[in-house]
Amino acid sequence: MSIIKSALRYSAEHEWIDTAETGPATIGVSAIATDALGDVVYVSLPDVGDAVTAGESCGEVESTKSVSDLYAPVTGVVTEINQEAIDNPGILNEDPYGAGWLFKVDVASEGPLLTAEEYAQKNGIDA
Repeated sequence: MSIIKSALRYSAEHEWIDTAETGPATIGVSAIATDALGDVVYVSLPDVGDAVTAGESCGEVESTKSVSDLYAPVTGVVTEINQEAIDNPGILNEDPYGAGWLFKVDVASEGPLLTAEEYAQKNGIDA
């Protein structure tokens, strides 16, 4: 069963964003997405210093079932990428909200984001 973390916000394209800390926002892919993808075998991320735009593709997640675009939930500049996710993509399946984070962004503006409850409802899951 997919887990939705209540402290996070989500894009309609299944990325999560953590803006609770001061500094750059942390972005990853939700457990709903990793469950649907199956075993993740490859991750392509933007480079540090790249500008990303909310709602636009900024990378890819490839699994044994399909290849999916990775969409930026916010507009800003990438400040850090998770090299461990690139070296060991299976970590997205193992810990999508922890060690499987993907990149950090210095946020200039946010795209349309959903609360955990709204994301759960959109995906037919009881929150």
